[in-house]
Order: sequence, then structure tokens, then C-alpha cells
Amino acid sequence: MQQEKLCPECNRPIFGRADKKFCSDMCRNSFNNKQNGSINNLVRRINGILKKNRRILEELNPTGKIKLPKSKLIASGFDFDHHTSIYRTKEDSVYYFCYEQGYLLLENDYCLLVKKVT
Repeated sequence: MQQEKLCPECNRPIFGRADKKFCSDMCRNSFNNKQNGSINNLVRRINGILKKNRRILEELNPTGKIKLPKSKLIASGFDFDHHTSIYRTKEDSVYYFCYEQGYLLLENDYCLLVKKVT
């Protein structure tokens, strides 16, 4: 005699197909949301930081290229620890990008803001 399968979310019996894992869509969604919740929150938080960084760079660089003090980025809430890509030139300069908006750290606490042309 086959043992009755129980829903891993609510422990109610599962009826229907033999390979069915949950008793309802609501239980399946609830179970998966609990499993992926912390990962989704981390990704959501980092995406928020990246979007904010991009917005700050875009607002401070309306012409596509500008030099300004690093303190201006810091005062705007820019997070230098988060970026989407890095570009290293032949001269070994390192540009950090948040999507298409980027910056190069210069001497004397200045930054060169640039926009990647696509």
C-alpha cells in the first residue's frame, strides 16, 4: 500500500498527479518564497545600491564627461564598493562602471565621470 504524500508547506495530503509536490499553488509559492527570500533580499538590496550609484553619476555628469571632487560623490550618497564592471586601459587606468555611467579615481581626491557610448 502506497503512503499518502503530504504537502511540505502545510502537511495536508496531496491529490492529483503522482509527481505533484504541493497541495496548491499557494503552498508552492509560499514554500519557494521562504526558500529564496534571503537571496532575493540580498539581490534587491545590491540592485538598489547600483541603481542609486548610476543615478548619482548621471545627475552629476549631464554632459558625458566631467571632473569633480570625490567629496561631491560621497555627499550624494555614492557607494564606491558597488559597481557593475571595471575597464582597465592600456595605460593601466581603472574605470569603474555602474551600467553605462562610470568614473576614474584621480589624484588629489578628484574623479573623472564618464558615460560609456553604446
